[in-house]
Order: sequence, then structure tokens, then C-alpha cells
Amino acid sequence: MADSSFDVVSKVDKMEADNALNQARKEVDQRYDFKGVGASIEWSGEKVMMKANTEERVKAVLEVFESKLIKRGISLRSLDTGEPYASGKEFRIEAGIKNGIEQDDAKKISKLIRDEAPKTVKAQIQGDELRVSSKSRDDLQTTMALLKNADLDVAVQFVNFR
Repeated sequence: MADSSFDVVSKVDKMEADNALNQARKEVDQRYDFKGVGASIEWSGEKVMMKANTEERVKAVLEVFESKLIKRGISLRSLDTGEPYASGKEFRIEAGIKNGIEQDDAKKISKLIRDEAPKTVKAQIQGDELRVSSKSRDDLQTTMALLKNADLDVAVQFVNFR
């Protein structure tokens, strides 16, 4: 019997992220506590740029965006948020959305699988994803449960289960 396998990936649906940003923009435009403080949120290339006239207000804009991401089913581990910084008379926060598993995170996940998963399970790093294979499908499902419950630095999804 051939080995069964699945891929561990970290991908964010760009349309869902865009929808979350549009919902956050609408809420920021309508909320009373954001009136007259220059609060805004928009795409700036591949990053999300949040602006307001005080550090507290720009953090509140970030909280609104985070709540919209959660409602859309996007993990906050996929959001790479910078610190608020002053730019002229306003404060800004830049946030990037992570796609793919970085090499050092992939090594951590691979080590976790080697140490704690059933012994028949093998993990192999392939670019920005991991291929996990085993002869036993039950062992693969055990490994999926292990990765779901693990405290990882990246949001993981499982694809190509065969």
C-alpha cells in the first residue's frame, strides 16, 4: 500500500482579508469615537496601513481590523503587526499578512512531528510548506490533531489529504 500524505500550509485568502479590511474601514468611518481623529485603514501595497492622530486611536483601529479578521475566519497568527510610530502629526501602524511557512518555523514544526507524533510519520520541508506522510492514515490524523493543538507561531491549514 502506498503512503498517505497531507500538506501543512499557511495561506490567507486574499479576498477574505480584503473583505475584513473593507468592513473595518466602514466601521472606522461610522463610529463616533473615530470622528475627527483622522482614523483610516487601507491597503498600502501588500501591507495594511492604519492611521490616526493618537497612539491609542491607531491601536483601536487595529483592534477593529483584528475583530473583522476573526469574524472572517482568519487567524491573528497570520497578521504581522508592527509597533505604532509617529509620522508627522499622526501615528501609523503597518501590518503585513503572512503567507507560507518560513524556513525556521518549518523546522520547528518538523521537529515537533519527529518528537511527538507517531514514529511512522515523516515530515519533509518543500519550499514554504511541509509534506507529512505515513503508511497509516490514523497516524496522520493524530498528527493533524497534534499540530492543531500545538502553540505554533504560524496559522496552519491542512490540504491534499490523500
